[in-house]
Amino acid sequence: MKNQIVNAIYAVSENGVIGKDNDLPWKLRDDLKFFMNKTMGYPIIMGRKSFESLGKALPKRRNVVITRQANYAADKVEVVSSLEAAMVLLQEEPEIFITGGAGVYKESIEKGYVNKIYETLVHAEVEGDTFFELPNPEEWEIIEVDARQADDRNEHAYTFRTLTKKA
Repeated sequence: MKNQIVNAIYAVSENGVIGKDNDLPWKLRDDLKFFMNKTMGYPIIMGRKSFESLGKALPKRRNVVITRQANYAADKVEVVSSLEAAMVLLQEEPEIFITGGAGVYKESIEKGYVNKIYETLVHAEVEGDTFFELPNPEEWEIIEVDARQADDRNEHAYTFRTLTKKA
């Protein structure tokens, strides 16, 4: 779809970590709430490992899982073999979200599908085994910033940032 909005949504630490042991390496309840509020009601695309880290399809969202595993199936998800197949499947949807993991983020941004990013920058250096760095950051403009302090619900300070592709 020509005017389709394709969002990527992720949280990343200052040292580029987005995951550890197929889970989030921090406790940020407000970020989970932010993710839920942004993606609710919209189709989401994710890789198999990201899906399996959730343990089930996210409710009130059309869940599309990308995997190279033949005959992969899970309840309440649509399975495709590539990002391109996912985009074709969702081409009539006005807005969709890319929700992970690192390879799916990288491919969707590099191929030009993504035109908006919701990034939670976690102000900490954490240990992890999954990393993500925004490809070609000079092609993106930060249009919204909302900095928050650590508190009893969020173990690190963090900043919600919204980025759009420069014209």
